[in-house]
Amino acid sequence: MTTTRRATLLAAPALVLGSRLARAQAWPSRPVRIVVPYTPGGVSDITARLIAEPMAAAMGVAVPVENRAGADGVIGTEVVARAPADGHTLALVSVGHPVNAAFYRLPYDTMRDFTFISLTTKTPLVLCAARSFGPSTPSELVAHAKASPAGHVTFAGTGGVVRLAPVLFAQQTGIEMTYVPYRGSTQAHPDLIAGRVDIMFDTVPAALPHIQAGTLKALATTGATRAPQLPDVPTLGESVAGFEASTWGMVMGPANLPVPVLDRLHREITAAVLRPDVVARHRQLGAEVVTSNPDETRGFVQAEMEKWGAAARAAGVRPQNAG
Repeated sequence: MTTTRRATLLAAPALVLGSRLARAQAWPSRPVRIVVPYTPGGVSDITARLIAEPMAAAMGVAVPVENRAGADGVIGTEVVARAPADGHTLALVSVGHPVNAAFYRLPYDTMRDFTFISLTTKTPLVLCAARSFGPSTPSELVAHAKASPAGHVTFAGTGGVVRLAPVLFAQQTGIEMTYVPYRGSTQAHPDLIAGRVDIMFDTVPAALPHIQAGTLKALATTGATRAPQLPDVPTLGESVAGFEASTWGMVMGPANLPVPVLDRLHREITAAVLRPDVVARHRQLGAEVVTSNPDETRGFVQAEMEKWGAAARAAGVRPQNAG
């Protein structure tokens, strides 16, 4: 091998690395879009729009928010999985991201095909029932279920974590309950208020108006700490050790984002999320602002995938084609 050819071969990896570094240093070179794989108006959509403006100001490019709803978030999430790994396409997803792995045969790998950047929010669920329902605490509910015929206690579910949280609760307390499916909270609430279904694990923002109006009562919330909107309501973890089930928000991008781009994105996202006005708006929505570094975020998603996957298997869920 000639000296010239050897030098060329040795230089090739350095040239590739240099090209990647140059692209990373030039980032962002165009708008950075945030894909929200859900319909407008939810916490994920609101979060994306709240952080887009300060991110745009800090980075000097537009940060448009694009709703790509469908198949419980699968359609929009696939858009990001297939996007170039250059940091110009992100997703703001919810707990549905790991949960969908239990419900669907996905066109992407939940862990391998993404770079996880930071959590943005956590929103607890609330275990609620009609005012006429006998039990008023988790312990009373467990005693009631154990004294009743198997499956006598019914729970309303709308899919995802709202369906699986009661399964996890039943597993950890040794009770049995019957699942009654609904398309959404607004369809379930009338039957819950009327006592035609016994309990429901719903998001705090969705159930709070009914609790405040006195048509539903809160037995417990499911976060690690008590919900600010319901400070007198205990957490389930206070009676069922280790129980936690929250919806949450997280920003991620395609797999293999360049490290300099990932570092900059993490810095700008966390700065935007922690702005006092953003924190205050989320508090109004019943959500707690949280942040995490990329390694923590990946570990969190992996743990959520394992937890909800086990609950789905216990519930007899079999993955279906998405769409």
